[in-house]
Amino acid sequence: MLVAFLIMLREGIEASLIVGIIAGYLARTGRRRFLGAVWAGVLAAAVLCLALGIALEKASTEFPQRQQELFESIVAFIAVGVLTSMVFWMKSAARSIKAQLHDQIDASLQTSRGGAIALVLMAFFAVGREGLESVFFLLATFEQSTGIGVPLGAILGLVAAVAFGLLIFYGGVRLNMRKFFRVTGAFIVIVAAGLLAGGLRSLHEAGVWNGLQQIVADWSAVLPKDDALGTVLAGLFGYNDMPTLGEALIYLAYLIPALIFFLMPARSGLPVPEHA
Repeated sequence: MLVAFLIMLREGIEASLIVGIIAGYLARTGRRRFLGAVWAGVLAAAVLCLALGIALEKASTEFPQRQQELFESIVAFIAVGVLTSMVFWMKSAARSIKAQLHDQIDASLQTSRGGAIALVLMAFFAVGREGLESVFFLLATFEQSTGIGVPLGAILGLVAAVAFGLLIFYGGVRLNMRKFFRVTGAFIVIVAAGLLAGGLRSLHEAGVWNGLQQIVADWSAVLPKDDALGTVLAGLFGYNDMPTLGEALIYLAYLIPALIFFLMPARSGLPVPEHA
């Protein structure tokens, strides 16, 4: 539940920042008449991502067991890819994103033709990118978890992100965005490492991967996966009380370099958005 909440909170705030920059710039430059195009793009992206998530989840339940395990591993690997690209993209594009969006808006509205369509597409792709990242993460998490914790956490995270976005842009609330994205980015990298190990486990259960299956540790007597703490750690970081050599290797091979590169000092930081 906590992982889903934090991922959706981060994704929602990231989307809110981009949409808020677009909407705030339009309002400050006397072009409020184009705000409807922005909201149309946001709505279209949200509907598309929701439909895609429902379709993929429905399709996965109709697969035979081994094919379902294969589907779970593919989704997990895709989720790792999009989550990793998300945190590194925000780190590299943070400082210039505001100026880039302003320039794109000005270029789109220089002529009356196509200006509204361009704004629809800007908002659509901004929200759609975050939405698709969330869809694949949540699918991977749904496949590796049971109960209502994940969907409940996702809903609460999204609601909190929307509320926080409104407070940032209309209520004068300020957040140290650089620190927020740095902390949540590091957390996401650790979560992604767990998803990667879980994806390899699903490949083995699907009969596709059978190498490196030696058990490297047995913590089942000390911290079983199915007790309270083990369940929390499994949900947060993909904890397994009897990891195989393959799972341990892929976990560390991803986690160590990803964390090192992510935590390296950036040349620029994310500016706090102006009041919209």
